[in-house]
Amino acid sequence: MKAKQQIIGLPSYKPGKPMDEVKQELGLTKVIKLASNENPFGSSKKAQNAICEAVSGLAIYPDGYARTLREKVAAHLGVNGEQLIFGNGSDEVIQILCRTFLTPETNTVTATPTFSQYGHNAIIEGAEIREIPLKDGVHDLEAMLAAIDENTRIVWVCNPNNPSGTYNNETDFLSFLKRVPKDVLVVSDEAYYEYAVADDYPNTIPLLEQYGNLMVLRTFSKAYGLAALRVGYGVASKELISLLDPARPPFNTTSLAHVAACAALDDQEFINECKKKNREGLEQYYQFCQNFNLSYFPSQGNFILIDFNHPGNELFDYLLRRGYIVRSGEALGFPTYIRITVGSTEENDGIIQELTAFIEEKKKS
Repeated sequence: MKAKQQIIGLPSYKPGKPMDEVKQELGLTKVIKLASNENPFGSSKKAQNAICEAVSGLAIYPDGYARTLREKVAAHLGVNGEQLIFGNGSDEVIQILCRTFLTPETNTVTATPTFSQYGHNAIIEGAEIREIPLKDGVHDLEAMLAAIDENTRIVWVCNPNNPSGTYNNETDFLSFLKRVPKDVLVVSDEAYYEYAVADDYPNTIPLLEQYGNLMVLRTFSKAYGLAALRVGYGVASKELISLLDPARPPFNTTSLAHVAACAALDDQEFINECKKKNREGLEQYYQFCQNFNLSYFPSQGNFILIDFNHPGNELFDYLLRRGYIVRSGEALGFPTYIRITVGSTEENDGIIQELTAFIEEKKKS
């Protein structure tokens, strides 16, 4: 069996262990997962009710065009339905973009560290990956611009960035976008858009009218709390969407995802409440970091990256034994950090208590 050369030895995505498995292995009665940036407050009751009403239609294939969801999202954003492409999570839209534009003769420009799937899918297509280090935790747009040449096809801007939670402001992003060659696609990945509160966070959807080489990615997996249903989308010009659609698998999003996402869009009160609670949770962590003089990145997402000046895997194991699952920074390009999803007030208090104990133990040793 002869696979693509670039597939051989390529690590696959490693999801975390199921919580029930962790409980059993460690003999714990309760485990709190603060690792995958899921919404700790769940999803809208409207979305849950919509799923219940739709289960009688499980024998029927979903609408491959996602017409109802398409019309709903288009109205919500103020765009034309033909400007949308839906994916099995925005991850799949990233895969479709790479399949459409990247070849072994081309390159793609990305920050590092950032969301791993840009590079992962580029490797599969055999493209060169030009990784530009973050500058003070933020995308270095000037250096990314300088890395573009005649073979560049896609530039990725994760905004807010995962795993740092940082963002590029509107002035810098617009200056960058104006200077990117018109035949190079700029992807603004805004998975955490609903959590962003900065006054100068870019308003990218109106820019689509002027920039045919811009695509905006968003998802229902984060603030909307529909991660299990896997539905995300890209917004761009009609011409760009028409290029991408032949690479999209048929029936790639499900009927249950369609109805749940439609209902979730109708419950912006839920989103606003989650946004408010998320800000309150981040303040808990900011105060903790200030109390112990720990470095961290102020976040526009629903997670925080904190430097403990100890190996991230050590902290991961320490917290795991105490019933908390986080992400070690060692796998994210920040070896002495951990990334913590903002939870409920009680969950945040609980893990902060354990982190305080860790710090006190290190002081004594």
